[in-house]
Amino acid sequence: MLDSFVEEEARRTKRSKGAIVEGLAEEAARARRFPGIAFRGADWSRRPWVIGTALDVWEVVNAYRDFDSVAAMVAETDMADRQIRLALAYHEAFPDEIDAQITDIEASSYETLKRRLPQLERLEVRTAALEVPEAAGPTLGPAADIEA
Repeated sequence: MLDSFVEEEARRTKRSKGAIVEGLAEEAARARRFPGIAFRGADWSRRPWVIGTALDVWEVVNAYRDFDSVAAMVAETDMADRQIRLALAYHEAFPDEIDAQITDIEASSYETLKRRLPQLERLEVRTAALEVPEAAGPTLGPAADIEA
């Protein structure tokens, strides 16, 4: 069963069976070393994420930089202490990998993209305040919650 899976992955990704096995073993070793970390993404850009959240490790590490401590991050987010510490420990073990992901995201700012794509235009979305006349009476739906 494993051999047929490896063969199919090699065929699908156009990589050798050895490269497939090596990649699977690397992910398995990291997941075992850091229980609570799994991997997702396309074959060419697999990335670690924190199980129980929707966040990649780089996202947790990047967000942590905006807080004074793990306790502060726990207090202001939906993340548990263990999840944050797990992401930070993974970053400590693989700093080049996580820092490169953060750098890649930071490099994709509007200004960077504008330099690469001069024709790029920024669109602004403006929302108008919804005014409900007092004489309108009760309504059904989301507008019913708006006070005049």
